Amino acid sequence: MKVNVLIGNRIEIKLYKLLIENNMTYQELAEKTGLSTRTISTLVNNKMKQVPMIALEKIADEFKIKDIRDLIDFKK
Repeated sequence: MKVNVLIGNRIEIKLYKLLIENNMTYQELAEKTGLSTRTISTLVNNKMKQVPMIALEKIADEFKIKDIRDLIDFKK
């Protein structure tokens, strides 16, 4: 059973907001995290079906995120 089906919510990655707030481009984030620009784009557009934990960790580290809710949200 999928997590979003189980909890009845849609998971949203709030990466676009973080990029805007930090005046950063997809390319800059890709260079700083080692992730591909395609991965960044897919996350920004919330098109990724399975998000690798390592991607979330690298993004959280780059933006110095202490609370996962600053990166991930649940939408109904």
